Amino acid sequence: MIATTQNTVDVVEVPPVNHDGLGRQRLLVVRAGASLCAVPLDHVIEVMRALPIKPVTSAPSYVCGLSIVRGAAIPVVDVGLLIGGAATECRRLVTVRTGERTVALAASDVLSIQNVAANELEDLPPLLHEAGNDAIAAIGTVDAELLFFLRSTRVIPPSIIDQLVADGAQS
Repeated sequence: MIATTQNTVDVVEVPPVNHDGLGRQRLLVVRAGASLCAVPLDHVIEVMRALPIKPVTSAPSYVCGLSIVRGAAIPVVDVGLLIGGAATECRRLVTVRTGERTVALAASDVLSIQNVAANELEDLPPLLHEAGNDAIAAIGTVDAELLFFLRSTRVIPPSIIDQLVADGAQS
């Protein structure tokens, strides 16, 4: 990782490596709300201090609004609310690739990079599958806490991203 400071924003550029050579996936672990969440490291673009967030009235409840990151309007998702938990006190933004788009995940803390083998992940319980939250890929544990593994490509549908950016540009 290369740590730099640019315009009073702490930036960590994350190298695009996702596996540790032993078949384990590399994940960035963050605290969001009262929950621990992990995203694939190869989807992470950068980690930075929280930037100003402009609310957008048409946004789903788990979208905080838009933030200007490197000159582009990026939707900011409160992962705590996304997974059905408590709201996140946003002290860090983690920008991630969601297909061809970028989304920022609000986090209170960035905790670690973990190597996780596929057999360490548990499938979602049937009740969570039925709830229709495609953003959660699996569940694990760290000590006595649940760890939600996110599908960063499904954190927010592309059509909602387009609408948020359009609505943010109009106001």
